[in-house]
Amino acid sequence: MQVSGAQGPSVTSYAYKASLIGSAHRFELTDAGLSWHIAGRSGLWRYDEISAVRLSFRPVSMQQHRFRADLSHTGGGRIRILSTSWQTAALMAPQDNGFRDFIIELHARMAQAGSHAELTAGLGRKTYAAVLAFLAVLTVAMAGLLIRALLIGEFAGALFIIGFAALFAWQVGGFVRRNQPHSYSFDHVPKALLP
Repeated sequence: MQVSGAQGPSVTSYAYKASLIGSAHRFELTDAGLSWHIAGRSGLWRYDEISAVRLSFRPVSMQQHRFRADLSHTGGGRIRILSTSWQTAALMAPQDNGFRDFIIELHARMAQAGSHAELTAGLGRKTYAAVLAFLAVLTVAMAGLLIRALLIGEFAGALFIIGFAALFAWQVGGFVRRNQPHSYSFDHVPKALLP
């Protein structure tokens, strides 16, 4: 992230590589609006033309600490901004400070422009409900297996089930907790969805 000097216009920038192939996705917060350059395309969205912002926590196998911002335009376009960047075939590097600063500055500029954008956090309500339903079914199944293992005296199996359940709860619990759907305001950007 870069901020220009005091004499020139204020510009905040952020870039990341969404894949190993292709150029970086670059974004700049200028006085005129959000300037973006993605895969040979570019544009400028005025801050009051951004109709929605959704922040979420989206871990992947290569990077367990990854955040995402989805921006929608009044004209129908969408932009995705990620907090990680591909470095090599085996390395996805976090860009925590740059992403956080860029997103906070974006919200500040949108608020200053009088934006009426819909600000949401987490997953969509239907998706979140489906995740909770799946976890409830999985919990019942694991409890059934645990009870069965204890009844037949298979204590090693019971310990394995308990260990697996604890690891799963630790891995998935953070995802579910952070991605609980809710709305927020420009002056209260959810810290749980920023690195």
